[in-house]
Formats: sequence, C-alpha cells, structure tokens
Amino acid sequence: MRRFGTEGRVEPAQHYFVPRTNEIADFINRVRTGKYIVLFAPRQTGKTTFFRRVIDVLSERTGTGSQIEAASHQTVRQNVASSTSDATFFPIRLDFQVCRNLSAPEFYTYLSKGIQSQIESVFQKQGNLPALSQFLDATPLTNHISMIDFFRELQRLLQNRRIALMIDEFDGIPQSVLSDFLYALRLIYLSDEPRCPHSVGIVGVKSITQLDYDRSVSPFNIQDEFRLPNFTLEQVRELLGQYTEEVGQAFMPEVIESIYKQTVGQPVLVNRFAQILTEMLDIPKNQPMTIAHFTEAHTQLLRERNTNIDHLTTNIRRDPRFESVLMHIMTRDEGIDFNLDDDIISKLATYGVIKEGADGMCEILNPIYLYRILRTFKPTVNGLEDRYLPDDTDNGFDDYLMSTGHIDMVSLLNNFRDFIGRAGFRILQIPETPQESVGQYLLIAYLDAFVRRIGGMMHIEVQTGRGRMDLIVTHNRQKYIVETKIWRGTHYYESGKQQLARYLRLEGVTERFYVVFDHRQVPAPRVETVIVEGRMLHCYVIAVVQEAPSNQV
Repeated sequence: MRRFGTEGRVEPAQHYFVPRTNEIADFINRVRTGKYIVLFAPRQTGKTTFFRRVIDVLSERTGTGSQIEAASHQTVRQNVASSTSDATFFPIRLDFQVCRNLSAPEFYTYLSKGIQSQIESVFQKQGNLPALSQFLDATPLTNHISMIDFFRELQRLLQNRRIALMIDEFDGIPQSVLSDFLYALRLIYLSDEPRCPHSVGIVGVKSITQLDYDRSVSPFNIQDEFRLPNFTLEQVRELLGQYTEEVGQAFMPEVIESIYKQTVGQPVLVNRFAQILTEMLDIPKNQPMTIAHFTEAHTQLLRERNTNIDHLTTNIRRDPRFESVLMHIMTRDEGIDFNLDDDIISKLATYGVIKEGADGMCEILNPIYLYRILRTFKPTVNGLEDRYLPDDTDNGFDDYLMSTGHIDMVSLLNNFRDFIGRAGFRILQIPETPQESVGQYLLIAYLDAFVRRIGGMMHIEVQTGRGRMDLIVTHNRQKYIVETKIWRGTHYYESGKQQLARYLRLEGVTERFYVVFDHRQVPAPRVETVIVEGRMLHCYVIAVVQEAPSNQV
C-alpha cells in the first residue's frame, strides 16, 4: 500500500501524489520549443519531484511507475505540442548540490563525467554510436569555452536528436564559475539552429539574480521563468482521493477544505496532515475522517517539530530585521509592498515565508506558518504569568469553564483586559518583543495557557495575516473566534464590525469576539456588545501603552 510522503522525492510507486498534469505539459512544451527555463522556489515545495517527473515523461519511462503515473504521463503527452518528435528528444539530468566548494577545474570534471554518463545511458538503450563513444572519451570539459565547443560537436554527431539539459539544485554551482557558465549557455541559446542543448531547465532555491554576486546585469537574461504553484483545492481532493480509492476510508468534505485552508496547498504540509491522519491517529479504517480527527491532527502539526517547520523557524531567525517586518505584515491594515528589490522582502520570499497577495502586498504563506512565526518570536516566559488571574480567583482558569463544558469567553476576555491593567507598564518590559506586537503576543500567551489547562487547542485561521488575526479556540467541539487588530482610527474600527458581521453570516456563526489594541499615547479603551446584521459582536478596545514608573503618581 502506498503512503503519503514528506521525506525527499515523492515516488509514484510508493506514495500518493499529485500528477500536476497541466503544469508538466506546460513545462515540456517550453522545452520542446527550445526555451531556457528557470524554476526557483523554496525548499520542500515539490520542485525535485516535479523536475524528475518532467524528465521521466521526456524519457518515456512509463513502464517503471504505478498505473496512475503511466496514465498521467499519457495525459501529458496528449497535451504536449508535437513540434519535436519524442523519438529524437532526450534529457541530460545533472545535479549541482555537491558542487558548491569545488574549484573551477573540479567542477568541469564533475560536469564532464555527468554529461558523459547520461549520454551513454541513453544511447545504450537506443543503440550506441561508435563515433559518439570515441568523442565522449576524447573530449573532456575543462572550462566554459570547451563546453561550448563540446556541445557544438555533440550536436553534429547527434544530427536530428535534441538534448534538454536539466540541472537540479543549480544554486550549488561554485561562485567562481557562475558568470562564465551562464554566459556560455546564453551564447548557445542565441546561436543558429539546431543548437545544443536545444533547451535548458534550471531548478533551485535562489534566483539567477540572487546568485549573481557581482551585482552586474544578469548574464542569463534570456531565461523563461516557470512558477510551480502550491496545490489547488481540487488537487488536494485528488491526492486524498487516491488514498480513499485504495483503502476505502473517506475524508469528509469539510476535512479536505480545512486542510487546504490551513496549508493553502503547501505540498509538504498537505502530505504531513494526511500522514498524521492515516498513520498516527489510529483511526479505524471503517470510519471516515471527521473534523474532530482534523482538529487532533492539526493540534499535533502545530506543536511538532518537522523538517519543514525547522526550515521555517531557522530562516526567520537569520536576520533580526525579519521579526519586525513579519509582525508589520501580520498586524498592519496597510501592509507592506511585495517589492523583490528590497533585500528583506526578497529573502523572506526566497525562504518561502511570504508571498505576493492579489493586491501586490506581502502575505504570510499560510496560517500554519503564521502561527509558528508567532510561537518562534513569543518569549518563552514573559514574566507576567502570575498576573494572568486576579488575586481572588478560586479555581484558576477553571473559573472560565462553565458546567456545560462551554467556555465563558466573555468573562475570559474581560479578565484579559483586566490583566493588561494589572500588568501596567510591565508589558513594555517583555524582552525582545516589538512594542506594537505586544498586545497580540500577550493575548496568544494568555489564551494558550488557558487552552492547555482545559485540554483545548488554539490556532490561527486567517490566511493572509494582513491587518487582522483570527485566533480560533476549540474545546468540547465548540469553536470560539477571536479576531485581533491594532487601532487605526474610529472609521477602521467601525468598518471592521461590518466586515466581521458579513464574515459571520458566510460562516454561519452567530457570535464573535473582536479585540483591538490601542497603542496611542492617549488611548480610549472600551468594551461593548453590539448586534450587527443579526450577528452578536463582543468588542474590546484595550490600551497597551502605559505610563512609565517615573510618571506614575
């Protein structure tokens, strides 16, 4: 039986997988028309799996995989233009992952051996050419000039056969050879037909401009950029449907939609969700996956360490400037322009932390990343934990759990407001916390302490993080939505109520909690419960800027 894969390349014979039929057909059409293509995306987004499947289709290796893989290859071939015959076309696959510290001579020796091995492999299957074998043995590569001459002679020997040079982990190329290597490919691209390589595919994490350390004009300005998107909702359905077809265990529609909403189709996170549900929760195979199962898997994913999350947290700690930019993206209505000419924005995009929204502004990639970013920057101990509850409390946080098992969210948030007052100026002394974010940090820490005490869970539901943050508290199969914002004026506060009411109507929810943090020097705190378009909103404006001790009476 196949399984959901999260480690390394996804193998169709061993793993459930998304065929990406249309994307592969698009890529191969570009190869056949002679494009020199670049595909750059963050790690663990499915690049290598996609790249290998492109090579498999080009190589016509439909006999080695599963029936699903063979069928998807056939669909790809039906969608691909036939300007160049399959019989005269083959790829040479290279990987520069281990080349970073090689000298120029060592790199070209590695390149020469790799190309020779790939060509010999192809022609051993198709019937070796004696002249080609002699040429390969007698023509080592020593630099970019010899590489140009090598490919020219190779094309003469191959006659009508066409080569696609496919390079994975391209950003492992030694810096000392980068510029000349790219200029050589550019010269080949601009040469008369037939040229060799006919097409080049380059896959990596960093873009060409990020690799061009001398800051000169890119030597590869003939590139055709290819974007590999996250899974669509339909592709997530297709992926999970393969499991259901093989095992007979269904995912309820709301579970599939919730997985997509939390991951926004990020491939590793989608597969990890499915992995937890199908392998780790011990759910009987004769029962469908329900939203309760999703909640359990979601809780585990939000709290566990895995390679994808480790990449995220490591990358956002690389530069101390990242925290303030990320918090600005998450808390400010006006957002930040997705400007890749800005070094910080470019790096965060390269690391797969942010993306460009429909309005051209920065967005956090998905709610899971947003939650883990907040956890990463939230102080382990804020020094105010002993002030969470009033002195006259009887049962601690249990006081806010009703006999019905429901949470008394109004009283819980009333106490949070009072806690900010009890803490006073000390909220400004929490270490390594941006002042504008301190309200959200404290609310998350406070609610997290509460849900852990009662055995509930909390996560973030809003996808973008732009200007609002939806904290979802779940307990006893009840969901409580707390939306947070930063005060930006009365107009935004009031319009926020209307937006919330419309959202509640769409979600079929009748009640919501609206917490706005007021950082002005002269704040105007308030608490009100209003009915907007038939929906009940409990609204809090909480002052988070306090007088310093020297100014207090």
